[in-house]
Amino acid sequence: MTQSGPESETGATASVNARGAVDLSQLGGAGGPDPQPGQPGGEHAAGADSWVVPIRPEQLQQIVQLSAQAPVIVLIHGEDEASTTMRSTLADHVDAQQGRVLLAEVDASISPELAQAQGADQIPVATAFVGGRPVGEFDSSVPADQLGQVVTEMVQLATQNGMTQKLPPQSRRARAADEEPELPPLHQKAHDCLEIGDLDGAIDAYEQALRENPGDTDASIGLAQVRLMRRTQDVDLHQARSAAAQSPDDVGAQITVADLDVLGGHVEDAFARLITFIRGHFGEERERARAHLVELYSIVGDTDPRVNTSRQQLARALF
Repeated sequence: MTQSGPESETGATASVNARGAVDLSQLGGAGGPDPQPGQPGGEHAAGADSWVVPIRPEQLQQIVQLSAQAPVIVLIHGEDEASTTMRSTLADHVDAQQGRVLLAEVDASISPELAQAQGADQIPVATAFVGGRPVGEFDSSVPADQLGQVVTEMVQLATQNGMTQKLPPQSRRARAADEEPELPPLHQKAHDCLEIGDLDGAIDAYEQALRENPGDTDASIGLAQVRLMRRTQDVDLHQARSAAAQSPDDVGAQITVADLDVLGGHVEDAFARLITFIRGHFGEERERARAHLVELYSIVGDTDPRVNTSRQQLARALF
């Protein structure tokens, strides 16, 4: 693949998986043992976590932005045998990476304009993105037994550019017919809403889950994350940064940029921005910034070392 370094100022539009983890920045980190790069494992059986997600053409830009968090492969496929083989093989190798890379699939058969633009004879075709930029393209002429190497090279390129985060699972592979669903019904409802872009529906589902069980930590985190997505979905990154720079005493402007930084993978920057505001302000605005920072801690995850470091800085800023 042709390689180039990622851009440092790439905004990102995130989503949330069924367990309430922010997709695309690993924020809290994905658990489990490290796989051997590019080697599909036996753990990827029916019902296993997966990092393969179907998308619509209008979601392509969001997925490209997501590559600011981890490498992304966008596969445009049809229903032919070559597409089936390429999809299956890439899915195995992507899932073997356990969150170090994401595979986004676009079905050309339900997007005639996309198939026409690409050229039917060039489908399936995959484009690799790192840091919001294309770094290579390949098609079915690449032998199936070499696709694992392609995926591994993407992960290595990302690592060389400081992208070491792991995304939470984005989907589940098909379960056996007699296997019970692992998600509570309202969590599954939230997940289903997110898959069709219904953020309000996902929020309603998580809120209902919390009404029924106030101690549901996953629902609480999921709710915070979906609200973060809704707050930032129509925000222009550059305009937000400009507004925050021009109005350093505007707590709302600082919070907006902090939200965008978290979604863009700039977690330390987001935390530092709010800590700085807290140090220099008092009263209701200070409390609003503090409460928002604590909410961002829950989104990133208490096990993330960046959260622990920021908590110490927050304590010093407050006392």
